[in-house]
Order: sequence, then C-alpha cells, then structure tokens
Amino acid sequence: MALVVFLRGVNVGGYRTFRPSILAQELSDYDVRNVGAAGTFVVRKPGSRAKFRAALLRKLPFDAEIVLCDGRDLMRLEIENPFGTQPSPPDVVRFVSILSKAGGVRASLPVTFPSDGEWLVRVIASQGQFVFGMYRRHMKTIGYLGQIDKLYGVPATTRNWNTIITLLRILKTLPGGRANSTG
Repeated sequence: MALVVFLRGVNVGGYRTFRPSILAQELSDYDVRNVGAAGTFVVRKPGSRAKFRAALLRKLPFDAEIVLCDGRDLMRLEIENPFGTQPSPPDVVRFVSILSKAGGVRASLPVTFPSDGEWLVRVIASQGQFVFGMYRRHMKTIGYLGQIDKLYGVPATTRNWNTIITLLRILKTLPGGRANSTG
C-alpha cells in the first residue's frame, strides 16, 4: 500500500518555501504524486520507510518535520466518517491533524480553543494518529491549531478535510484500493 507524506510548516507565509511538484519529480523513483502546495504527497512505491524518508530529507532545501502514515490507515477514515453527514456552516472548516506518532489526549474531548468565549478551534475526536476537528477562519486560528501539539504531546500537522478526500480518491485508484479491488 502507498505511503502518505505530510510536511509540517512549509509554504506558509513565505517561510520554508519550495515547489512540491518539483520535489515529486525529483523523487520519481518512488512514484510520488504531489497534492496541493502544503507539502502533501502520495508515495506509490515507497519501499522501506527509512530509505524513503532519507531520500526525501536529501531533496528538501531545508529541515522539515515529516509525518508519514500508511494509505490504508487514511482509507479507514472514509469508512468511519468522523464528521458525519451534516454540512458545516460556511465559516467553519473541517480538519484532520496528523500526529507524528499516536499520542494520548491529555483532556476529555471535545476541547475548544480558546476555552472561553467563541471557539476558533474545536477538537472533536481522535483515533490513533489522527485528530479531527473544526476551525473558524480567523487570524488567531493558526496559533490555536498549534495547541494540538500540547494536547497530544507530539508534533502534528493539519490538513483541510477536502485535502484528505483528495488523498482518498488517489489511494482508491491504486492497486489494492477499493475502486480497483474485486474483493
């Protein structure tokens, strides 16, 4: 099964900028597909994780936190559908934070940031390496998303639920993905 790569804190506000599509081309031996500009990739032929991680680090023009997960773990999210079928309000964005390793939550869920007044980030659930929540579009939101690291005790990187849906579509087209299985 494919590997999914999430780089943390790249191409944000002119900091640690690079062209993900070029990086994907430079890692063509691993059959890497770039998804968006935030440092998200599907690796179709990852081989050993350690070897791929070393190759990725050599190609990056800066040090970066790299979070890896197995494609099959991501595919389970679609089945479990952590957000249900209700649409979210227009000012609310659904997100998934991917932990660098499965961490233990240090508070009961849901948790909101800030803890008083109108919430900007709400963590609603977690499962293994994945944390699910919603945020409101606001300048202070990114600071509150950083609180997820403290809540779980490990670094996390966050993607919009729409990005996760795009990754799922790609994973389903690969050998072993549900769209291709005859099972």
